Amino acid sequence: MPPEPKTKLLLVDDEKSIISTLKTFLELSGFEVITASNGVEALASVPQHRPDLIVLDVLMPHLDGRETLRQLRKREDWTPVILLTQVAGTAQRIMAIEEGADDYLNKPFDPQELVVRIRAVLRRTQAGKQPLHSSRRLRSWDVVLDRSARRVFVADQEQPLTPKSLSLLEYFMTHPNELVSRDRLLDVVWGWESAIGERAVDTRIAELRKALHDDPADPHFIETVPGAGYRYVAPVETEP
Repeated sequence: MPPEPKTKLLLVDDEKSIISTLKTFLELSGFEVITASNGVEALASVPQHRPDLIVLDVLMPHLDGRETLRQLRKREDWTPVILLTQVAGTAQRIMAIEEGADDYLNKPFDPQELVVRIRAVLRRTQAGKQPLHSSRRLRSWDVVLDRSARRVFVADQEQPLTPKSLSLLEYFMTHPNELVSRDRLLDVVWGWESAIGERAVDTRIAELRKALHDDPADPHFIETVPGAGYRYVAPVETEP
């Protein structure tokens, strides 16, 4: 029986040292890796090589990563994309996700963390289908999240949530079955922009559980993983 084909990655970065280091590491981690040095090369490479996932630097000459991402999505190409960013502000990262990125990683980073993110994105995406994070409405059992209107309904009744709690729910529902640390949630929702501690995450999680009628001792939505973080365990699907 022939061996199963390796997962194919397209690695896009204009820095030769980063390409060399990451390519070697990713290949040792079991991936097949194709490279490009800018967005123009990446857009030409995607239909030729049909990668399973794209690792895309943001700051590049000729065509930057965000514009490359926008052009991919305009083509209705839903190949998963992880952006490599050097942006400290939460608003800029959220904008990138809204434009179609599946995840992001801030430079500098541990290459092993990139491997973990790649595998997590691949688990939650389906080839050729629009990902959860680019859908306007999401359903999880009797919970409906209207991302455009910033409204949440449980059993057809609107549940008022604070902006931070709603952002947490949005992140959970676009990353189902993924173990998410408190540090990651602080980075995504608060951006470390003020002296916010991990207790703030726990407080908003408690607010979410109350709104979703979720028992932490027998969770149907948000599971606590002691010493590690949280996991959204309910199924999530897009809704027209």
